Amino acid sequence: MELAEKVVNKMINGDAFSNWLGVKVVNVSKGYCKLTMTIREDMTNGFRIAHGGIAYSLADSALAFAANSDGRQSLSINTSISHTKKVMIGDTLTAETQEIRKDDKNATYQIKITNQNKIEIAHFKGEVYRTKKKWF
Repeated sequence: MELAEKVVNKMINGDAFSNWLGVKVVNVSKGYCKLTMTIREDMTNGFRIAHGGIAYSLADSALAFAANSDGRQSLSINTSISHTKKVMIGDTLTAETQEIRKDDKNATYQIKITNQNKIEIAHFKGEVYRTKKKWF
């Protein structure tokens, strides 16, 4: 098992919120992560569409897994999201990361979130602080 897989397995096993969301790890490698999840009724707001925090949380998990995948513990310091389409009960969302830049102290990622029809429903940007602490 590669380091990235070991790190993400350790992280998700201790991540009650990502597990409540139903997050599934599709692929992970150094600096990259792809996750999926399906929207349930208990994730909707008063309009019966997915609460904006659900897509945000999926992207935040993807950010965390990608940023930590090189074995150094990293913490988010700045994040933002733009919602582009509504999300309904039963939709399957996919979050896929792209590492934009990384140095010894910080890294920046963009996360594209699409539905089952490959339509972008949101895009997310996150910056992390890279600690010196190793996962293993």
